[in-house]
This record gives sequence, structure tokens and C-alpha cells, in this order.
Amino acid sequence: MRSENLYNEVQIPKNLLLGTATASLQIEGGDTNNDWYRWANTPGNIKDGSHPERCVDHWEKWREDTQLLSEIGIEVYRMSLEWARIEPECGKFSTAAIEHYREEISELRARGIIPLVSLHHFSNPIWFADKDGFTNPESVALFLRYTEYVVNALKDLVDEWVTINEPNVYVTQGYLFHTAPPNEESWRKVRANLLHLAQAHCLAYRLIHRLQPEAKVGFAHHIRPFVPLNPESRLQRQLTKFSEFAFQDVLSDAMLGGSFHPLLGSPRPAGRKEKIAKGKYYDYLGVNYYSRTATSKLDDGVVPGTPRNDLGWEIYPQGLIEITQKLFEKYPGPIWVTENGTCDTGELSAAPRLADTKLESFRPRFIYDQLRCIAASDLPFERYYYWCFVDNFEWSEGMAARFGLVYLDPHTKERIVKPSGHFYQEIIAKRLIDSEMYRKYVSGQEYRSEAEVRLP
Repeated sequence: MRSENLYNEVQIPKNLLLGTATASLQIEGGDTNNDWYRWANTPGNIKDGSHPERCVDHWEKWREDTQLLSEIGIEVYRMSLEWARIEPECGKFSTAAIEHYREEISELRARGIIPLVSLHHFSNPIWFADKDGFTNPESVALFLRYTEYVVNALKDLVDEWVTINEPNVYVTQGYLFHTAPPNEESWRKVRANLLHLAQAHCLAYRLIHRLQPEAKVGFAHHIRPFVPLNPESRLQRQLTKFSEFAFQDVLSDAMLGGSFHPLLGSPRPAGRKEKIAKGKYYDYLGVNYYSRTATSKLDDGVVPGTPRNDLGWEIYPQGLIEITQKLFEKYPGPIWVTENGTCDTGELSAAPRLADTKLESFRPRFIYDQLRCIAASDLPFERYYYWCFVDNFEWSEGMAARFGLVYLDPHTKERIVKPSGHFYQEIIAKRLIDSEMYRKYVSGQEYRSEAEVRLP
């Protein structure tokens, strides 16, 4: 599909650190004690039939991956911890697991890479899932106990934390759309999960600051622009406003400002006398941005005739500025783009023995377009974490959906830096995108049209 191929030099803002992101379940492999391992054992739950038991083998290959991060020049790195490894049984913590993470984080810091550590990124220990997960009011206390253990164990190495990743996506996938465990459909459980996740974040924010006053704490919020599929339809305009509020604004208010709308529930957690007071529960605005939604009913539609990635998601770079501007006006603070990336499978038959230009088709253009929007904005962007570092297990899509700067051979687990990874390396080193870099990496690249999307 024709993309805007006009070149503008991009100067990376002085205060913007560039990095990349991963999640433990999606890269580590080797853990059989989490709900996604169990979910993937049922045929049909993962579209391409792959499994997180091995995925990227990062648990064994973390030194190789850390070396690659350093070679690319990554300044900041977002990673998550696997709760199921750290607390394999309820109330029993693994010294070996936490020592493994300490070693990995120490190596990152030794290479000058600042870690941003997520405490919860979708996956749960099986024992926690069997207690009904965050549907259970007791989940808040269980999450806080885990948080306290981890922060005490790592606070000499980590002072930047994400409490919870994309609570709205976690809940809707697991309790509405049948694309994640526990594979239920219950509006009651949607509400209960969102409430307890919001309570857990607010209390964890206060807890971490008691344990580590200098820490920077936030949550990674998946937000997007919502537009009516038919702007002339009054019903669709109303549905658009409701969808935006219910999917993201109700959580923004609770998890950033401690304001719990009746749609969400009471700000008083189970077993506590005091309710969560209104106030500030963030040190940065963590924004995960991928696409926008065209609303015609309560679903995730796409504007016709727009550029797409290989999962059919609209590529809409200016949406990042639109949604952060709106959020910043209500909750001012430093903006950290905790995730932003795209699925680009390149030539599906490509193997590492082929030219690396076959490994992707438009990711360099995507990175250019996103950074161009950020550089032109006067919003206080401080961090940009490209999602993701290496092709990984992309939840219900499996290994086929490739988001990485680094190619992963699905058989040998060999890592090969893609053109986008080399492009990103030059951007970090030069702090700009000049005409020569644009010609080398971006010029002529086109996004997919709806008919050209590669994955179902």
C-alpha cells in the first residue's frame, strides 16, 4: 500500500532515551508452572500451534541476548519477571529464580543499560490462576506480598518499575474474547478483575515507595484513539465514547488518580479498613500504543483503506501523539512509551541463509514514522521502548507474528539482527535520522494494504 514517502530529518530529542522491551513468558521458555503453559497445551488455543515452553530460550541464552542489546546500543530495556518462577507455590519463594534475575539485571547495568522491570505481564502462577486470579478479592494481598518480596530482593539493582502491564487487554482477552486463559466470558468477572488490578497497582505504588523512596513507578497502559466507523451515525458516535471510557479512561482515572468510577467498583480493597484515596499514583505515564479502533459496535474495528501490518492492525503513527496529549492534559508527567511496535513477517519463506532484507518489509519505515511524530511533538517524551527486541511468542498468535528487531530462527534459535535493528543502532549512535540513513533503510518501503496482510 502506498505510504507517505516524504523525508524529513529527525533529530532525537535530547531527553529521549531509546530502548526495547520484552516479557518473560514470551521469551524465557522452560517454565511449566504458569497458566499460559497450560493454556497452550490445548490444541487450537495458539493459532500457529507453537508453545511458550521453549519459545526463544532466553532463560538459557540471556547472556547472548544481553550482548546483542549492548551491540545495538540499547540505552533502556524493559523486561518482566515471571511470578510463577519466583513464587512457584503460594507463599514459597525461590531463591534460585531471584538470583537468576539478579545476575541478568547486574549484567545489563554493567553494560550501561537501565532496566525497567515489570512485576506482572499477563501470565500467572498456576496456583494463583486456580484461586480465580484477579477475580478473587484476595488477589490484591497476594500480589502485594509478591511485590514486597521482589522489591526487597532487587532494590539495589532496580529503581524503575512497572506494576502491571495492560490490565485492560489482560482482562478483555481472558474474560471476553476467548484469546487467553482462563477463556471465560463474564462481564461480572471483567469488572472484578479491573477493580482488583486497579487496587493492586495503587497499593503497590505506595508500597514500593515505602520500600524504595527514590523509585520511579507506573503501569503500562494500553491506550488508543477511538473513532466511529461511520462518523455520520449518532449511535456509533455514542458507542465510540462509551468504548473509549470503558476500555481505557476508567482505568486511567483509577490507576493514575485514585478515582474509582462506580462502573469499576469500590476503592476499598478486601480486608482493609481504609479505602484508596484520590491522589497521584504514577511517576511517569506508561503508554503502550499500537493502533486505533474504528467503532461500529462493541468490538475492535479498523478504518477501511488504511495502512496495515501483518496482523491487520491499522498503522496510524500520529495516534501516539493524539492519545498521549489527551492523557497528559489530565495527568501531567513524563511520558514513557513502554511499548510501540509492529508485526512485519517480511517474506514468510525467509530463512537466515537468505538476505536479511527478506526478513522484514516495512519495520524501518514504522520506526521512522513513530520517531518523527515524537520528535515533532512538544510533549515531554522521556523514553521509547520498541516492542520487541527479538521475535517471540506473541500470545495467542504464537511464534508466527514477528515483532522483533532481531530475527529468531524457529528451529535453531539463532539470532540475526534485522535491517530495523541496524537502523535503530544507527539512530541511537547518531541521535538523528539523516538523509543517508533514510535512503539506506526506509526509502521505498510500503505498509500492507488490507488484501496484503500476511497472518489471519
